[in-house]
Amino acid sequence: MPKLSVIIITKNEAHNIGDCLASVSFADESIVVDSGSADATARIALEGGAMVEVRPDWQGFGVQKNRALALATGDWVLSIDADERVTPELLAEIEATLALPHFDAYSFPRRSSYCGQIIRHSGWNPDRVTRLFKRGSATFSNDLVHEKLMTFGPIGELQCALDHESYRNLEDVLHKANQYSSAGAASLHGRGHQASLGTAVGHGLWAFVRTYFFRLGFLDGRLGFVLATSIAHETYFRYLKLWLLNRDEKGP
Repeated sequence: MPKLSVIIITKNEAHNIGDCLASVSFADESIVVDSGSADATARIALEGGAMVEVRPDWQGFGVQKNRALALATGDWVLSIDADERVTPELLAEIEATLALPHFDAYSFPRRSSYCGQIIRHSGWNPDRVTRLFKRGSATFSNDLVHEKLMTFGPIGELQCALDHESYRNLEDVLHKANQYSSAGAASLHGRGHQASLGTAVGHGLWAFVRTYFFRLGFLDGRLGFVLATSIAHETYFRYLKLWLLNRDEKGP
């Protein structure tokens, strides 16, 4: 069986990292690159058998994941987030695949929950992510947020799901909305994008309509409405922050 490395990046994930590492205990090595957590993330990761490297000089999700990838020594790499869990069914499929691989990279579906409910519509399902790859066959883009795994060949498809505990509660929703909208605005600003107050309002409204109606969020019940509203909220603030960055750059 080829050697498998699991890579995870973290920041204040003490509530998640233990269960995450337990779900990948089958791997030959687990590597955690921590961004300088103020909680017990690093200690829990060490107790869970992971190799931990602290890199507080944050330059974005893509850069941090490439740092973790550079530490991997396995023939294959599985990249997951601290709020994700490898299910027993996915584990069995991964082991069978690595015993006789036909591709250098594989995707699998991700099953995400929002405030305790599995979301089956709203643009969250189907949600296929490419996370398993032969070391040397892929790298991460250097994006500040929403980084992509860039592969150099065809991608195989696994069928069993990765569980994703995306947002535990509304406090988590608000915290991540602020974090992701700031990173998204900085990324857009770095690429020369412009925005206005009207742009922010328009993008926010469209995000709600697209999620709740076109992506059938109403079929996810009451939390489908809450999710669509939170996506609109994050989108609005992303472009509002971009507008303010543009304004500050131009000066008074």
